[in-house]
Amino acid sequence: MLNTKLMQVVFVSELLLSEYLEREVTVDFYLPTPVIDSAEISLLLINDGQDLLKMPFTDILENLYDQQKIQPLLCVGIHCGTDRKMEYGIASQADYLGRGAKADLYTKFVFNELLPYLRKKYNVPQFKEKAFAGFSLGGLMALDIVWNHAHEFTKVGVFSGSLWWRQKAYDNGYTDEADRIMHNQVRAGKASPWLRFFFQTGLLDEKSDRNNNGIIDSIDDALDLIMELKRKGYAADAIKYLELEDGAHDVPTWTKAFPEFLEWGWGK
Repeated sequence: MLNTKLMQVVFVSELLLSEYLEREVTVDFYLPTPVIDSAEISLLLINDGQDLLKMPFTDILENLYDQQKIQPLLCVGIHCGTDRKMEYGIASQADYLGRGAKADLYTKFVFNELLPYLRKKYNVPQFKEKAFAGFSLGGLMALDIVWNHAHEFTKVGVFSGSLWWRQKAYDNGYTDEADRIMHNQVRAGKASPWLRFFFQTGLLDEKSDRNNNGIIDSIDDALDLIMELKRKGYAADAIKYLELEDGAHDVPTWTKAFPEFLEWGWGK
């Protein structure tokens, strides 16, 4: 067994030229070292990777390794582009304003450009397991990719996810039951029993309460999606829900929540 107490994190930042996105993508690598056997390392892709630099993420990982709380994990922070609201979303359907129209291209970037590059760079033909996480709209994008490519992944982490993503405006006949796009995908899709889900919200995520039930929309949307997953047959222990009383829609909140996500997913 690896002694993660002796492990350090090597940080490397690179630019990948994406033909799909027609731009350079900044990608940050947080590599645990030493790892003798590549079969022991898992992969965690993270949207909005620029936010990891504000945490700082390296310290979070090294603290967990020092306490021997997590197994070896190659974390990859994918920086968003200037066209973030078009590249992030749901690949099969843009929202009611046409946002997310490039989400299918972003998905192709991940599978056809980023993952092959990772395998070649680190000489890892196959990771022990793969997971995806993200913040806000990046969390929605991570969930969309994992749900629709479950054969590639085992876990997903959604922090303050934009689960309100909808196909109708509120003043154009919108209903929760029919118009939240991610909820519709889960309802119409097929469960993959091995998947595990982590959702984080905060009581200060936002102030909006469209149905006036005294619960902010971000919490309602997360809890409703969890109910959809349970209706698909996912057991309670496949879903972790973390609600922070002082949690806002910001990096300090996600900094507080991320170690719990890492221990939940890769704890010893």
